[in-house]
Amino acid sequence: MPARRSSAEWKGTLKDGAGTMKLGSGAYEGPFTFASRFESGRGTNPEELIGAAHAGCFSMFLSALLTGAGFTPTRIATTATVHLGDGPTITLIELNTEVTVPGLSEADLQKHAEAAKQGCPVSKALAGPKITLLARLVA
Repeated sequence: MPARRSSAEWKGTLKDGAGTMKLGSGAYEGPFTFASRFESGRGTNPEELIGAAHAGCFSMFLSALLTGAGFTPTRIATTATVHLGDGPTITLIELNTEVTVPGLSEADLQKHAEAAKQGCPVSKALAGPKITLLARLVA
């Protein structure tokens, strides 16, 4: 398995400085600031990138589990809401997924979604904060 690399550079003080984060693949490079992280300023922030990584990892892992169980997923759409609390500390990650899979029961969805939440590599890396899950089967 390949190792993945991303980078960030920060210039200046915490409140007045600014930085850039970029993915090693070149797929994304963008600014981040105190305002984009702790307020509503323009740019991204580490929590938003963690959320995107977690949503993508969970969706792929759930697809793999469903496929392995004999189902053919049509669509798995996941959002991850990452809460930053005092400290600052990531205190909660809420996964919300909508799944379209012919022949899948609600019970099977819940079983496989929970296994994906526990087993995806990003969930394992983020095992410190509480991670919640809402999974819905949609037609």
